[in-house]
Amino acid sequence: MRHKFGYKKLNRTSEHRKALIKNMLNSLIKYEQIKTTLPKAKVLKPEADKIITLGKKENLKNKKILISKLQDKKSASKVVKTLSKRYEKRNGGYTRIIKAGFRYGDKAPIAIIEFVDRNVEAKKVDKKKADALKNTEKQKKEDKKVATA
Repeated sequence: MRHKFGYKKLNRTSEHRKALIKNMLNSLIKYEQIKTTLPKAKVLKPEADKIITLGKKENLKNKKILISKLQDKKSASKVVKTLSKRYEKRNGGYTRIIKAGFRYGDKAPIAIIEFVDRNVEAKKVDKKKADALKNTEKQKKEDKKVATA
């Protein structure tokens, strides 16, 4: 019997656990695929499904609930505008967990959690910014070399 075992604690305090889930939800919504440990992925899956279900019922109350749960207006708007439209005809099961072996340092089981029918280009959201930063740093170094010479 599993009486009084309502959820996984993940060896964290309640506030730490809530913050962890919120941050992982935001990352999952932004990149549509994240790599984490298997127990964290199993905790995140029902939370992500609930968020998508909230976004499908488009009204002001649900938007406010989304913003309060995610603490990020961009993530909440992506849920309402793109993800809820993508899963209009699906009645649940918006995410999947794929086991991905074990972590090198401590042999913790690793899993990939992703949205079903995800946008592959969403993973590259921050790549453009990183490439732009690298290019500006290279230009600054070249400018310093030219200025000293």
